[in-house]
Amino acid sequence: MLDDVRKKEIQEIMAVIGRQARAASRPLATASAERKHAALVSMAAAIVARKDDILAANALDLVNARETGVAASFLDRLTLSEARVLDMANAIRAIAELPDPVGDIISEWDRPNGLHIERVRTPLGVIGVIYESRPNVTADAGALCLKAGNAVILRGGSDSLHSSQAIHSCLVEGLQDAGLPEHAIQMVPVADRLAVGAMLTGLGGSIDVIVPRGGKSLVARVQNEARVPVFAHLEGLCHVYVDASADLDMAKNIVVNAKMRRTGICGAAETLLIDRNNAGRLVAPLVSGLREAGCEVRASDEVRALVPGLIAATEEDWATEYLDAIISVTLVDGIVGAIEHIAEWSSSHTEAIIAEDQAVVERFFAEVDSAILLHNASTQFADGGEFGMGGEIGIATGKMHARGPVGVEQLTSFKYRVRGTGQVRP
Repeated sequence: MLDDVRKKEIQEIMAVIGRQARAASRPLATASAERKHAALVSMAAAIVARKDDILAANALDLVNARETGVAASFLDRLTLSEARVLDMANAIRAIAELPDPVGDIISEWDRPNGLHIERVRTPLGVIGVIYESRPNVTADAGALCLKAGNAVILRGGSDSLHSSQAIHSCLVEGLQDAGLPEHAIQMVPVADRLAVGAMLTGLGGSIDVIVPRGGKSLVARVQNEARVPVFAHLEGLCHVYVDASADLDMAKNIVVNAKMRRTGICGAAETLLIDRNNAGRLVAPLVSGLREAGCEVRASDEVRALVPGLIAATEEDWATEYLDAIISVTLVDGIVGAIEHIAEWSSSHTEAIIAEDQAVVERFFAEVDSAILLHNASTQFADGGEFGMGGEIGIATGKMHARGPVGVEQLTSFKYRVRGTGQVRP
């Protein structure tokens, strides 16, 4: 009986949040670029002014997380420092300075009958964002959705609830300062997983799209249960292929950065593919660079024959997103072998090629079907901020609507405006 009562309470809470978001989305869709800019600037200022409060809230979350014995990579994603809080504020400022996408004419043309047709960007409406551990997603998602004229419902994980609520209060302050509806950015106030289930139903038609950002189990649940469209990636099984033509010093630097800069992000490299045609030159230095950086290397038999003492890789390793200082390494038959391995094991997130042979690079770009492809650059650049988007809600690996970093433009749809002079259809 108590469970039924609690379930009903949460359903009622979520229904109210949904109605408030839908109501806020209407004036937000037509809000001026200047007013949205003012709100974002005020949000950033509030985050800086309240950074001590945000850090204090984060300290509570960290204590709770450590008591539950979570992995180091999880703690890294959860932890805020003064620098990371200031980075949040700077990211909001960067979003504020982006061109306002709403009302942008994507294309226009005239028909022989005199009709003038325009395809124009419009907000999606109400976006539900479900995420785990990363408190900065609260700021990024709120700011991006606002810039694109959308209301947003944020459901952070229980592990980051105090941090997210402290950040959210700054976002609401910005909305109020600019005279925008405060329900344009709402934070689900309960940690119960029933709230997630309610959002996945669409809250009676209030939510137009769901964006999950978190672990494999969360994203899988959202993709399996959602009754509204989803922008998501299940996991980041990212590959780096080092071709026989690669510059060795460049390759070593990129490989180490791609794996070790931050091991717990979805753009971290998980598998290193090395051209068998130049293995003698490439394998030992690349593996040595990784091990010196503190990375555990799990390798195929051929790689272990060249570098004794490595852990043997199993088939499971090619399908594992470690999110840790671990990488799997194998040899492939040039670009053809690399493409085949990626096609079999990749999650279609991000892949990189290190090569000087332009024909090989162009084949990689043409035949590898992942959301983000890089040449002679680290996979850790798979990020909306690094793409000049000001930030991102996540990386979408599907092929419908949004793909790659989900930034301001990806949070819009479009409509057609047709202008006539009295035409009727015969």
